[in-house]
Amino acid sequence: MMNGANNLLWPELLAVAETLIASENPTDAELRRSRSSVYYALFHHLARACADLLIGGDADTRSKPAWQQTYRGLEHKATKAACDDNAIRKFPNAIQDYGDQFKALQAKRHLADYDPYVQVARSEIQQDIETVKGAIEAFDAAEEKDRRAFCAFVLLKRRKD
Repeated sequence: MMNGANNLLWPELLAVAETLIASENPTDAELRRSRSSVYYALFHHLARACADLLIGGDADTRSKPAWQQTYRGLEHKATKAACDDNAIRKFPNAIQDYGDQFKALQAKRHLADYDPYVQVARSEIQQDIETVKGAIEAFDAAEEKDRRAFCAFVLLKRRKD
C-alpha cells in the first residue's frame, strides 16, 4: 500500500508526470510513463475518495482494515464500466465530467503502455495534467452526498433484478 495512508498519493503522481516531461526533449519512455502517471493520479484520487467518504477520513477513528479494503476495492475495469453506464448522467456535471475523464485517461494509458506505435506528445500530457487537476478540484467541490453516491456507484456491483 501507500507509504502512509495519511499522505496523498495523487498529487505526487501528477508531480512525477510533470517531472518526466520537464526536460527539453523527453524520451518516448518518459512520455509514456508520464501519461500513465496522469491516469494513476486520477485513479488514486478516486480510491482515496471512496475510502474517506465510505469509511472515514480521520485516521484516528476509522477502521484501518476497512479503509484499506475500500481503497483497494476500486477496480480499473469496473470503474470504467460504471463510467460508461448511462446511469452516471444522474450525477451532477462535475461528477459526470470526472467519470468522462477517467474513461478517456484510462484509454490513453492503455495506448501508451501497450501500443508500440502510438505517439505521445508532451503538449497532450500537459493538457491532461491540467484537465485532471480541474476534474479533481470540481469533484472535490461537489456536494459530499453526490461524491459518496458516486463512490458507491463505482465500487458496488449493480443488480439488474
